[in-house]
Amino acid sequence: MTNPDICAAKAPLAALTPLYGAPITLDEATRVADAARAEAERHGWPMVIAVTDSGGHLVLLYRLDQAQHGSVLVAQQKAKTAVDFRRPTGTFESALADGGLHWRLLGMTNLTPLEGGLPILRDGSVIGAIGVSGMQSTQDAQVASAGLAAFGA
Repeated sequence: MTNPDICAAKAPLAALTPLYGAPITLDEATRVADAARAEAERHGWPMVIAVTDSGGHLVLLYRLDQAQHGSVLVAQQKAKTAVDFRRPTGTFESALADGGLHWRLLGMTNLTPLEGGLPILRDGSVIGAIGVSGMQSTQDAQVASAGLAAFGA
């Protein structure tokens, strides 16, 4: 192990990644989902919006009119990925675009490497996530970001 590796191994857990916090409330989840819904409707995008708690359990789901059925599960998977790994799902999409060893991510059955999943933080701790599906992944991410912005995170 090199000196930087030893330092990283001894770093406090909180310095490495955000910790999990108390789960998002229904009122908070509704605020996030309503803002995401407004963004999707503003563009006329038929999307599915899922909000999960800090354990990855579904708190709220919107399937906008004419949203494709397959997006129901994808939105939930994006939210769960963002909670489970405590980072935006776009991080994994970018890693795959880099190729090489990153291709091993495709072997992980508990990961959805598409933009549109974002962790929701309160006081620096992960309390849930939003996942959006239904359009191009960049549009899904735009709608998820609008929801997150309404939370103030």
